[in-house]
Amino acid sequence: MVLDLMIPKIDGFEVCRTVRRDSEIPIIILTAKAEDIDKILGLELGADDYMTKPFNTRELLSRIRAILRRTAQYTFTGNKVVRAGDIEIDLIKHKVSIGGREVSLTAKEYALLSFLASNPGRVFSRDMLLEEIWGYEYCGDARTVDVHIRHLREKIEDHPAEPHYILTVWGTGYKFREV
Repeated sequence: MVLDLMIPKIDGFEVCRTVRRDSEIPIIILTAKAEDIDKILGLELGADDYMTKPFNTRELLSRIRAILRRTAQYTFTGNKVVRAGDIEIDLIKHKVSIGGREVSLTAKEYALLSFLASNPGRVFSRDMLLEEIWGYEYCGDARTVDVHIRHLREKIEDHPAEPHYILTVWGTGYKFREV
């Protein structure tokens, strides 16, 4: 979905929030709103990318292809549910539950959790996770991975300071516990 924020009758941010609540469809916000706060809000509400007008059509197409490459990995032909202890990740419905209780995750948190859980025991560096989840175009701080991991742990771990599922491999990165 390519979404303009300044659409009639409804706020584009509300459209993004509503779509993300019900779907994992990739969203690129394409708008004249160029303030940092607008970009941050759009991405926090679940957009996968944010571009401002005027824009280069080739760049937009490249960003669309990049997002489709990243999201194509979630078209699974194998196991549709990943289970680890009390956690159940439905890769088709994009739902996560712990002990039968559904957990609300942002799009990036879901992508990060489902990727790590689908590769238990494998260690991924911050850079590898940035490339896999955020894509090649991400030019922010690599510590954003740490922030997302911390938020994930707060949502899925009984004791986030002593994680059971998402483990830190000091000096290397993160891995999902092998069950």
